[in-house]
Amino acid sequence: METIQLIGILAVFLILVGLMMTRKIPTILALPILAIAISFIAGIRFVSSDPEQFTIVKDVLESGSMRMSTAISGLIFGALFGKVLSKVGVTETIIKKAAEMAGDRALSIALSFLAVCSIIFAASNGLGMVILVGTIIIPIMISAGLSPMVSGIILLLANGIGVTFSVGTLGVYIDVLGLPLSTVTTYSWLVGIPLIIVAILMVVYYVKFQGKQRKAWAMPSEKAIRRGQVRSIALISPVIPVVLVFAFNMPLVAAIIIGIIGTLILSTPKKPIHVVSSAFIEGIQDVAGAASLMIGIGILLNAVMSPEVSTILQPAISFLIPSNQFMFILIFGLLSPLAIYRGPLNVWGLGSGIISLLVAGGMNPITAMVALRLNSNVQAVCDPTNSHNVWVSDFTKTDVNEVLKKTIVWITVSTFIGLIVASFILY
Repeated sequence: METIQLIGILAVFLILVGLMMTRKIPTILALPILAIAISFIAGIRFVSSDPEQFTIVKDVLESGSMRMSTAISGLIFGALFGKVLSKVGVTETIIKKAAEMAGDRALSIALSFLAVCSIIFAASNGLGMVILVGTIIIPIMISAGLSPMVSGIILLLANGIGVTFSVGTLGVYIDVLGLPLSTVTTYSWLVGIPLIIVAILMVVYYVKFQGKQRKAWAMPSEKAIRRGQVRSIALISPVIPVVLVFAFNMPLVAAIIIGIIGTLILSTPKKPIHVVSSAFIEGIQDVAGAASLMIGIGILLNAVMSPEVSTILQPAISFLIPSNQFMFILIFGLLSPLAIYRGPLNVWGLGSGIISLLVAGGMNPITAMVALRLNSNVQAVCDPTNSHNVWVSDFTKTDVNEVLKKTIVWITVSTFIGLIVASFILY
């Protein structure tokens, strides 16, 4: 009976993966549908009069929708912080000063924007922040002689690096794997440094050999950047919550709130209450889709982690658990492209459920976290289904699949490097 149930669960899984990859169904709907389907196949009751009985209504849907609460609150407050930085002019000022310091040298501008935008995205990310930053830096880079494709890739690389250290997204790994914040932050550098090194090499290669061209582009108007006139001390604002979380292990929401207060004190806007209240509303609007996705992830997690489902899936999952360094590198390196198209190694899709099953099967949760985060670098930069990838390609008038082709090998190499280094630390 369990064999038939296993085949049924895997069939539903593959069907929904295919539907997501072909964009026939959005991930927001696919995750809860998958959770309910596999629960039924595993024989979990829909409702029960016994309060101790694990049911779809009570435990999968109700409890599951609340499982990712830490990640959702971090996401919302991170978006709030990003809006505050934008409204008081900190974001625009940092970009403007970086452009002034780099002059008109294409490589200097590219590397400067890679660095400063990574810091900005570490403070706050999401489509809204990508659009805000992109509409400013992409025209500047193109006017300096970079091709639209390379300019867009630089923005995506900065976003990928920033997400690795983003205090707003660390909660995902806390909720999915049950790890403490201090552990998640400790291994962030192990995940981030290979991506940073490869990103710098990518920028140098593309600017020097493939990225230069002269093309007219409308520069951002003075009206668009006029808010970027804040005192220099306020430019440290984006790193305040990052330092509090990584150096002092302060809880996510508290660190972000202190960052907001610090930003207001250092920038002294005329109407601070209006800035914060409007930023809160706009921030929630920006991350509504991601928050909904996290609700679906929580529902799926509760389904796959139920005793009924985990027992059925254990034989199929056990062979993926690496037993040594070589298998760790081989499995998660070769399979890293499965993080794109909302695939089974995508933390914002099915990957959260798969990695939880691996941990339940005996894999070290820290090892699982490092592997998933390294694979997530591929998703963050390369995935054509990312809203920010789609926007960048539309804004630069390039093909989103060409971005994938030009980045996938580089980022996969960075993943292999990270896995190799991690294998000596974790095994």
